[in-house]
Amino acid sequence: MNITYQNPAQITKLLADLPAPDQNAIDKARARQAQLTKPAGALGRLEDLAIWLAGWQGCEKPAITAPHCIIFAGNHGVAGRGVSAFPSAVTAQMVANFQHGGAAINQLCALAGIALDVRALELDRPTQDFTTAPAMRLDEVISAMQSGADAIPADADLLIPGEMGIGNTTAAAALALAVLGGAAHDWAGAGTGLDDAGIEHKAATIAAAIKRNDGKALDAVEMLAEYGGREVAAIAGMVLAARVRRIPVLLDGYISTAAILPLWQSNPAIFDHCQISHYSKEPGHRRILEAVKMRALLDLDMRLGEGSGAAVAFSIVKAALATHNGMATFAEAGVDDG
Repeated sequence: MNITYQNPAQITKLLADLPAPDQNAIDKARARQAQLTKPAGALGRLEDLAIWLAGWQGCEKPAITAPHCIIFAGNHGVAGRGVSAFPSAVTAQMVANFQHGGAAINQLCALAGIALDVRALELDRPTQDFTTAPAMRLDEVISAMQSGADAIPADADLLIPGEMGIGNTTAAAALALAVLGGAAHDWAGAGTGLDDAGIEHKAATIAAAIKRNDGKALDAVEMLAEYGGREVAAIAGMVLAARVRRIPVLLDGYISTAAILPLWQSNPAIFDHCQISHYSKEPGHRRILEAVKMRALLDLDMRLGEGSGAAVAFSIVKAALATHNGMATFAEAGVDDG
């Protein structure tokens, strides 16, 4: 199924009419869990994960045979303000590293059996400095969202969106502040390794960006245009297209979660087909998860990005499926269920 993004109004309409999980499959998967040879609830969140997947796959015993991680890379004009410990040239250098198999995400995907793809989005044309102008035009946002939708392989049955972009924790923080409020200091973290003075400067930069639109109501596409990046918009476009296609999504950390906030502002149900893989070390990530009432699967003090936390958490998903599908029921095992 091809998803085509046409204009902001059409995207708003898609968000207003999100597909729901299959309740019949959920009921059957839950009933199966109740019959397995264990005390009720003894596998905790593994049980919840299996039932969640059943709902999106529409079957009692779901399976994942084609997991895909797609890394989107983009450059940010705001990086010119010194909000990162690394220069923008590192974005393209890291894309080359992904392509040559040298990054953390390459090793983690290989270990977990996840197919990996990398999509560089106009790295020679950074977004605008969003302290002085919108980061992107609306048509640029829609184009980036389409890149996210088009990157979904036809056989994908679970997606991990990854990202690379010097300056993109600043974009994530600006989106979080714009959607959830608070102070810029609530959302600004060390990113690639800023010291305390660097974090203060980053917070001031974010506050300056938000001040441009003080009190102005923005829809999802406008929000991404003001504060996002091409890779951020691509993640939003992928997640929305995945929802239309009923493909479960395993989100990584701060940036990939913040990318969904403009969609969440339009319809809080957007996260229903997503799991948060881990709590990022970036302080704003926990605040986002508290606001959207979601729990991460792991807490490993990671803040690398690239989809790395989600690739690690995928092993938890596989464990949920292995126990759900492979365990015997009380009747099959001849065990008294009390």
